[in-house]
Amino acid sequence: MIDMSHERFEEMVEQTFHRLPDRFRDAVENLAIFTEDYPADDIVRSMHLPSKYHLLGLYQGIPLTKRGTWYGMTPAIPDKIFLYRKNILAQCRSDGDVDDRIYEVLVHEIGHYFGMNEDEIRAAGY
Repeated sequence: MIDMSHERFEEMVEQTFHRLPDRFRDAVENLAIFTEDYPADDIVRSMHLPSKYHLLGLYQGIPLTKRGTWYGMTPAIPDKIFLYRKNILAQCRSDGDVDDRIYEVLVHEIGHYFGMNEDEIRAAGY
């Protein structure tokens, strides 16, 4: 496990987002990315996870494929992606590992934003 400050981790998340292919990054609207050490207890319970240590990221919102013509007619709260810092760092031995893992988790969660399910994301290589 590597140790990294919240600030450095957030910088890496921002840099990683800017590394995404333009066609994906430019298509993302009304999305906020948050970093937390671990998922909240209510998330762990609602997802039936064995513990808070088993989740690297989470998308919450209305996927693009579920948005009807009504979406955006009134102000909509942003969709959210959470990246769980300590769980990601626990799988890494270097800054390069952290960078790679952030990329994988971020792409995975953005896949959910675009309306992909777990099987579709895995079939795409994430």
